Amino acid sequence: MSVQKVALITAGSAGLGAQIARVFAPDFRVVINYANNTARAESLLHELSQIPSTHQQPSTPRFHSVQADVSDKPSVQRLVEETVQTMGRLDVVVSNVGWTRMTTFLNLEEGVHDEDWDKCFLLNVKTHMWLAHAARKHLDETEGTFISTASVAGVKPSGSSLAYAVTKAAQIHLAKSLAVICAPKIRVNSVSPGLMLTEWGMKFPESKREAAKNNTKLKRLATVEDVADQVRTLALSRSATGQNLCIDGGLSL
Repeated sequence: MSVQKVALITAGSAGLGAQIARVFAPDFRVVINYANNTARAESLLHELSQIPSTHQQPSTPRFHSVQADVSDKPSVQRLVEETVQTMGRLDVVVSNVGWTRMTTFLNLEEGVHDEDWDKCFLLNVKTHMWLAHAARKHLDETEGTFISTASVAGVKPSGSSLAYAVTKAAQIHLAKSLAVICAPKIRVNSVSPGLMLTEWGMKFPESKREAAKNNTKLKRLATVEDVADQVRTLALSRSATGQNLCIDGGLSL
């Protein structure tokens, strides 16, 4: 009987993270990390527990949640340690954290706030590096995979802020660099969604959301379902590493 693999998803209790948890739930054991909304995390765990397992005798626990502040390096290390202690192994890490502040991208005056740059660099670059570093020895053992959620703003200069676009480009290059460093045992990739109408995406005014849709070649915005399905595909692929998958309706073409 095949061993049941374990996936850890940061920022996993809502939006894209929660949908990734749902698509992994049938055949992976899943740990979701959340920042502070315990009720939302527990609600998702209950929902996941209703999804039938593809394993005849699934290992327990099937699902687990860990509260951790991923902007803090020791907390990231503790998150990985608790995951492995609880589940016994680690096969897939989905590093799904990100941060931005809504600004006018073309207004340079709005793009030079040091606080924005520091927080964007912390939550769009450093946290992913810390998580990969903390998980490396465990992923080595399972020949696992690390996938981070970047953005089309890191490919095509655009989006909510200059600091966000530049740090998302850094995040994509970090994934490529980690793919080189962590080979041949670990595969490292990133996904770059276009605008998704999550709680965060809905903060854009309707005119911007409509413009984003019209700027795509397919005249549709990516959905969390689209992106989660591609994360699962990358998790299962044995041959893809160092890739950045744009899921943007052709916006970046």
